Amino acid sequence: MSKVALITGASRGIGRSIALELAKSGISIAINYNSSEKQAKEVLDQIKGLNQNANIYKADVSNEVEVSEMIHKIESDFGRIDIAVNNAGISQIGLFTDMTTKDRDRMIGVNLIGAMNISKAVLPGMIHIKHGNIINISSMWGEAGASCEVVYSAAKAGLIGFTKALAKEVGPSGIRVNCVSPGVIDTDMNSELSKADMKELLDEIPLDRIGTPKDIAKAVKFLVSDRASYITGQVLSVNGGIII
Repeated sequence: MSKVALITGASRGIGRSIALELAKSGISIAINYNSSEKQAKEVLDQIKGLNQNANIYKADVSNEVEVSEMIHKIESDFGRIDIAVNNAGISQIGLFTDMTTKDRDRMIGVNLIGAMNISKAVLPGMIHIKHGNIINISSMWGEAGASCEVVYSAAKAGLIGFTKALAKEVGPSGIRVNCVSPGVIDTDMNSELSKADMKELLDEIPLDRIGTPKDIAKAVKFLVSDRASYITGQVLSVNGGIII
């Protein structure tokens, strides 16, 4: 029986690439989306084109009830969840003092609480079978902080702390928890940046290129594989050397 992976925010960008990369490894994929149903179905079709099992599931990861219902449905459909990739995230550029309370709470809700909701919901099943992998997708701004992305940086930094603490708690149950911290990646999330901003960031990257979603997907693929069986509680920075 193939392993089963849940990827949140898998309808596009990094999440889509992770879903496809893991599917190519023979892993069955539960594709989570919140608003992009059409794109989620496109990912589903691509995975089925690889002759791999998959299905789509709608849920707002910041909503604990929706998450619980989704996990129950996935476990019913696939039998279990071996891998959970907490990729769903949102960003907003602007001064901290201009951010509304609603926007702040939404940012933390999706980027940090969402990962906690998913992890809490999948852990009972993983603990029962004595194995599992949880991967949290943070950001280089969670490591270094970014002006005009203060709340986003705080939420992503929280993911790193969450990763390290949870790894210690569930390690005795055979569950590994790690974090991938992307640098500047060519996704819709960075489309708000001007060409000048992107050029400025590119000039700071020692490898002299913008990262791709596949760069992140390959890191996730490694961390959930047996090759990483002695790795837990770690942050794998995939950033071209911009932050060391």
